[in-house]
Amino acid sequence: MSNQSQLDWTATDERAVDLIRVLAMDSVQKVGNGHPGTAMSLAPVAYLLFQRLLRHDPADPHWPGRDRFVLSCGHSSLTLYIQLYLSGYGVTLDDLKAYRTWGSITPGHPEHGLTPGVETTTGPLGQGIGNAVGMAMAARRERGLFDPDAEPGHSPFDHYVYCFVSDGDIEEGISHEVSALAGHQRLGNLIVVYDDNYISIEDDTHIAKSEDVAARYEAYGWHVQRLSWRTPNGYHEDVQALYQALLAAREDTEAPSFVALRTIIGWPAPHKQNTGAAHGSALGADEVAATKQVLGFDPALDFPVEDEALGRARQVAERGKSLHAEWEQSFAAWSEVNPDRRALFDRLAARRLPDGWTEALPSFPADGKAMATRKASGTILSALAPVLPELWGGSADLAESNLTTMAGEPSFIPVDHQTEMWPGNPYGRTMHFGIREHGMGAILNGIALHGGTRPYGGTFLVFSDYMRGSVRLASLMELPVTFVWTHDSIGLGEDGPTHQPIEHLWALRAIPHLEVVRPGDANETVVAWRTILERARPTALCLTRQTLPVLDRSPTGGPDGEHGLAGAEGVARGAYVLAGGTDVILIGTGSEVSLALEAREQLAAEGVSARVVSMPCVEWFNAQDESYRREVLPPTIRARVSVEAGITEPWRLFVGDAGGSIGVDHFGASAAYQKIYQEFGITAERVAAAARDSLARVRA
Repeated sequence: MSNQSQLDWTATDERAVDLIRVLAMDSVQKVGNGHPGTAMSLAPVAYLLFQRLLRHDPADPHWPGRDRFVLSCGHSSLTLYIQLYLSGYGVTLDDLKAYRTWGSITPGHPEHGLTPGVETTTGPLGQGIGNAVGMAMAARRERGLFDPDAEPGHSPFDHYVYCFVSDGDIEEGISHEVSALAGHQRLGNLIVVYDDNYISIEDDTHIAKSEDVAARYEAYGWHVQRLSWRTPNGYHEDVQALYQALLAAREDTEAPSFVALRTIIGWPAPHKQNTGAAHGSALGADEVAATKQVLGFDPALDFPVEDEALGRARQVAERGKSLHAEWEQSFAAWSEVNPDRRALFDRLAARRLPDGWTEALPSFPADGKAMATRKASGTILSALAPVLPELWGGSADLAESNLTTMAGEPSFIPVDHQTEMWPGNPYGRTMHFGIREHGMGAILNGIALHGGTRPYGGTFLVFSDYMRGSVRLASLMELPVTFVWTHDSIGLGEDGPTHQPIEHLWALRAIPHLEVVRPGDANETVVAWRTILERARPTALCLTRQTLPVLDRSPTGGPDGEHGLAGAEGVARGAYVLAGGTDVILIGTGSEVSLALEAREQLAAEGVSARVVSMPCVEWFNAQDESYRREVLPPTIRARVSVEAGITEPWRLFVGDAGGSIGVDHFGASAAYQKIYQEFGITAERVAAAARDSLARVRA
């Protein structure tokens, strides 16, 4: 046995592990709810990782050279919080006492940005392993940007991503999506430990699960190791064997690693170990006292300090300081040899866009050639590729439909998986998620969490339903992820109601922090992309399949030939006056903006002055000051009509009681999009008629 694989594990380490179990019990018992069992059984696993293997520095939680740790089983948040306390991250014993209470930094599930040392928000099961896959992909992409020629393991950008998963993560379908892709991508920097304890809230998992999980991961192409602490002679926490397994996982750089570890949940609680009761509720005062007695702690003492064990654990600070110093030397040497790449690293780390980058943005002529906004978006992405190396992405097997591929950019793929259509290499730029929408969302979140690159991913808008859990977490964490959702209405036509989004735009607008952008023509799409990149927020970019006119914004390019339309710059403010008017306001989004302009012409022929407001982003508009909002939508003009090919009721927020809304409040149909628009009444004539009705109500 080599010195490296021989673990220095003392009686004080054992005491520290038992202290973890006691603190987990006490924290849950004090608040009266939570998940103590997994934190108890994973105590030696988490302690081993943080103390001996994880490259981290408690004094600098954001050190770029650190390994990443993801607790996918976020319900066991104490598994992480107690390690942060023991390691000296700033989480205190008082914070553990405040577990799951108002204003604490130890909420029921780990929250990114709240607690130092927490890499991502977890809790919805399966999301964390998706984030971990994204982090591993981001690490490889960033190495390709900064240090592609270094030997494996010899770059300051080489590090590992560790992830703990539970049966809940494994059972959620998203784990299949991301794990299959991780195996295909051969992410050798990813190490997953599976807590195989046979228990979930409904007790024994055999009631709902019987597959061989390790075999499943072998089928994905992972490096799989099986360990069991359940032995014929009783339960034995063989930390040395686990240590060796994790070292073996680190040495296998050709595949992601999966360590299946059989544990007993709630160990060593004498009556509630190996039960569903230990999973999701306090053990009870009697059981806590009995367990403390088994562990050699005072049953009457809550939240013990144990100075010797805590001191032993805090030694990790010196280990982290030393590792950090070694990395800084390596990073400095790399910086000296690669000054341009160092400048890029600094810019990306600061999430700063390069000077003059907007000069690369195209503009589209109003030459009578109609263009789908998805087509405009694809052109924009290709134009930005040379100036924004941080921008990368792909789609869920819909590249030819979403138009998310930057022209000429190689695929992100092991060389032997490239195809004739998609040549690439491990450091490529075009991602292929396969038909895995939900997994794609979680991976994009992980990429954004990892560092400075800016990911985007595409599918059809209707399939945003398949990825809503990931989108919600991107919004909760306020990550700079762009979801490119095309085929954004009944305008996609013949695919019919299964593929035609109706309620989706407003359902997405209901998610806090998500910015939903639906540009009305090619040049609005340019400003939309520019604003998205400048704001660096979670964004849904909703684009058309069908072609739209490129609006003529020249001084005499308006519908009446005398007063031109406003420029597209107003997109950045969420809504703007596209064409002036004083009697009625027509509010349009996306493909329906041009219908509003047609309706304006019809009304003008009757002597009605209609203002057309393009509102590509409700969230951006609502963020403007009141004076601007009143300027665009003057309260004195009460006659209003909205037009959007989706549900209408929420538009009452903008049209008021006197207004009307043209939209679709039922499922779609299969036909050419022109026919569907006509049959469903999404026409300029209907908009004009609704304007007359609104005027009549105002004047009544």
